[in-house]
Amino acid sequence: MVRLALWGYALLLMALSPLYGLRLLWRARAEPLYAHALGERFGFYAHPHDQGVWIWVHAVSLGETRAAAALIEALRAQQPGMRLLLTHGTATGRAAGQPLLRPGDVQVWMPLDTPGAVRRFLQHFRPRVGVLMETEVWPQLIHQAQGQRLPVVLANGRLSERSLRRGQRWGMLLRPAVQGLRLVMAQTDADAGRFKQAGARNLVVCGNLKFDMQPNAAQVLQGQGWRNSMNRAVVLAASTREGEEGLLLAAWKKQTAEVRDPPLLLIVPRHPQRFDEVAQLITARDFVLARRSQWDQAPGTDVEAADVWLGDSLNEMALYYGVAQVALLGGSFAPLGGQNLIEALACGCPVVMGPHTFNFAQAAELALNAEVAWRVADVEAGVARALALVKSTANESLSEKSKGFVSPHRGAAQTMAAHVLSVL
Repeated sequence: MVRLALWGYALLLMALSPLYGLRLLWRARAEPLYAHALGERFGFYAHPHDQGVWIWVHAVSLGETRAAAALIEALRAQQPGMRLLLTHGTATGRAAGQPLLRPGDVQVWMPLDTPGAVRRFLQHFRPRVGVLMETEVWPQLIHQAQGQRLPVVLANGRLSERSLRRGQRWGMLLRPAVQGLRLVMAQTDADAGRFKQAGARNLVVCGNLKFDMQPNAAQVLQGQGWRNSMNRAVVLAASTREGEEGLLLAAWKKQTAEVRDPPLLLIVPRHPQRFDEVAQLITARDFVLARRSQWDQAPGTDVEAADVWLGDSLNEMALYYGVAQVALLGGSFAPLGGQNLIEALACGCPVVMGPHTFNFAQAAELALNAEVAWRVADVEAGVARALALVKSTANESLSEKSKGFVSPHRGAAQTMAAHVLSVL
């Protein structure tokens, strides 16, 4: 039955391959990188294969890539001379992964999970070990890796109750894939328990790599410089998702209508292809808009006078956290699981989050207990809490307290690197 399910899955993906290619070209209209090296998506690679200790790390998107940076650094320290094969699925992930490469490393797209594409990928590069980040367990990939005796591990593994239930509906495919992992390095005991229910055989709890992420210190200082030069407070809506911005703008207009010298609202959408859409939404609500892409180093007086800033740039989140007194956590006000609150806290920016933080469940609870984050029921309550925090005289001490929260939870990168190298 398992073999039959695998072939049915493979036939479906092969039938959909032309539509997949068209979808990539469609996305390339907003993000041109999606049109780059399309053949790699189907397992055709031009890179020559060199001998060496190749360690393959798959970080599908931006968040996984940034978390992988700490693990890659630890792997290089523990295995000098390693060659990195870095794969991604999204344009933002690939762009963020470029600075992680060293001479001799290779960065390519992860192929579609069909038998031929995956087989060509593995046979071309022949890595010594594969490291999948967080949730990227693909049935055909694991099956082909087993056939080629390639050990594959899951790093920074997380699995919510919701994802477990969804996976169990496809148990004939996903259970063998999870069982085929040489090791699952889970973030928390709860994640490990759910992975065990999903079929994982070898488990270890290592903590969360995102605590090991080092924010860009120069960007944080730049943001703090902007903050000190301005006469206004800044509330950041960080990594917002579709549907959240409209609710946020309505709540912001309502609650700041009678406020003398209201704070500046800074919105940074999670996905760059939505920048223009969100800009139109802001101006349609009669806010004066300033876009980050339209000024260079420091905002001028006309920019400072705007009602709303749109953070329509890539790889500047540390700058945005540096300029803000408080952040509203995107993805947490809709049932999407929340974005990375750890990065905000590491930059010294306390966080207000909605009810949906299952992607960062333990980190959210730890931050709540440390009183560097607050949970609210909806966007309106979030705006109210953020405005109250901006007025608080304790805001500077909160910033230092937020930075201090992160340090005791670091160390996962070194532990995970040692486990990865132990299977070589």
